[in-house]
Amino acid sequence: MIALIQKEIRSFFGSIIGYLVILVYLLINGVFLWLFPGNFNILDGGYASLGNLFTISPWVFLFLIPALSMRLFADEKKAGTLEILLTKPLSDLQIILAKYIAGLFLLLLALLPTLLYYYSVYELGNPAGNVDSGGTFGSYIGLLFLGGAFLSIGLFASSLTDNQIVAFLLAMFLCFFVFYGFDQIAGFDLFGSADLLILKLGINEHYVSMSRGVLDSRDLLFFVSVIALFIGATRVVIQSRKW
Repeated sequence: MIALIQKEIRSFFGSIIGYLVILVYLLINGVFLWLFPGNFNILDGGYASLGNLFTISPWVFLFLIPALSMRLFADEKKAGTLEILLTKPLSDLQIILAKYIAGLFLLLLALLPTLLYYYSVYELGNPAGNVDSGGTFGSYIGLLFLGGAFLSIGLFASSLTDNQIVAFLLAMFLCFFVFYGFDQIAGFDLFGSADLLILKLGINEHYVSMSRGVLDSRDLLFFVSVIALFIGATRVVIQSRKW
């Protein structure tokens, strides 16, 4: 399993995809947080806070994580190497988890350079260090769980097809719906008391709670459940090839 994780990580950086994901994520956040004037600009806001980073990042993830995950199984199917991989002394779940962990590793690499933003805000505070460090790192955990949920959805989408573009579009649609779709459905106020339940089914509601720096066990359980659901669905798709 470790060998497969290493293979996936090497394949990310053996092409432009791995570098592009990290570069685009940092570039988009950097220009909105530091260069473009407006509501997201930290210097214009006048507060020592990284809150806007955690507002922008989910929308960037909606595009970048499907781009990261689209090749995980689709490429194996197109190249005809998935059958060979399934003959290895690994269970289907271990193969799926290896690809998932490799994707998480790349996601972590994309997030790590943003700690420079935290250091900058820390030094710019008046006095220096006048920043909610606990809330900021709690928000980072929320962002990591959000990225993990999107990655599990992308992994599932990639397992359904051998076309990377189709996998990308399907993953982007599913991520958007699970992130924001339930909020819109609940906003129509069509189901009475059930609207609150529908709202709670969406990722955004739980992410917003965690992005305040509050780590509620119910939010953590929700994200773990979403990740487990889509990893389980991916396993069913992979096993269906043996039927």
